Amino acid sequence: MFDTKKGLDLAPVLVLTFIGTQLESACCHVPSSLGVILRTTDKIVWANEFEPIELTCLIESISTNNPRIEWKKIKNGIPSYVYFQNKISGDLENRAQLREPANILIFNTTRKDTAEYRCEVAAIEDQRDFDEILISLAVRVKPVVPRCSIPESVTVGTSTELRCLENEGFPAPQYRWFHNNEELPQDPKNSPKYANFSYAINPDTGSLKFRRVRKDDAGEYYCQAKNDAGHAQCHPQTMEVCNYNWSPRNGAVDYGEADEVDKTYSVCSTPYFVLMSQLLTFVVLTSVCFFFSQGHFRHKSSFVI
Repeated sequence: MFDTKKGLDLAPVLVLTFIGTQLESACCHVPSSLGVILRTTDKIVWANEFEPIELTCLIESISTNNPRIEWKKIKNGIPSYVYFQNKISGDLENRAQLREPANILIFNTTRKDTAEYRCEVAAIEDQRDFDEILISLAVRVKPVVPRCSIPESVTVGTSTELRCLENEGFPAPQYRWFHNNEELPQDPKNSPKYANFSYAINPDTGSLKFRRVRKDDAGEYYCQAKNDAGHAQCHPQTMEVCNYNWSPRNGAVDYGEADEVDKTYSVCSTPYFVLMSQLLTFVVLTSVCFFFSQGHFRHKSSFVI
């Protein structure tokens, strides 16, 4: 039978034992939140060349007073230190600084900074004593002046291609063409003004192709290369459109578009005069050679010494 008196005597002992057990448990248990945990505001970061950018490495929880912080740059799978033993090193030396708690601020990014960066924090006094976070940095590069290939003259009714190339910009630029300072729409059919034009623009390669050149296609052309970092354009160049049509009574070939061409023979001025001068030179030299070969030139007696 249960002794009520003894039970009452043991009650204080049981209470004290329970309280002691709870205090011991609370004292010796280490919450998981005391392990080092990192996070970043952006895992993929874009920056314009020569502008500052900050890579964030935020320490959400830690109990170690002086954790070891390191940053590594990973390029083509090969890691190298950019922050080691409490100082900036490697590719970022003299171009960056560590900002509390563990952020890296790059003063002037360059295209060579495009890589992955790993923030590592070691805290020996924490239950979870290590954590790391990976950040990708991509540096945008403004295009340089593109190389434009524009023919000086083309013939009515024929096909031709204008080219534009730029290989410095990152990401790769998109190309736009301008005619007499007005942008050409990529699809002429979508614009009433250019509905009758027969050209095709490739914005990825910079090609401008005319399937059938018209007189209205003559004028100044230039190309613009553009990406998120900026744009650049080549110097305007003039493209002439020539008529190589003879009048019907002379039996010459007509390339079409009779409403746009002269009824008599005409060509672009510069090639025409170059051709005529070369032809005249050939005729003169041929005549002189023939004159000498026939023995028409003779010395008179007064010339003999």
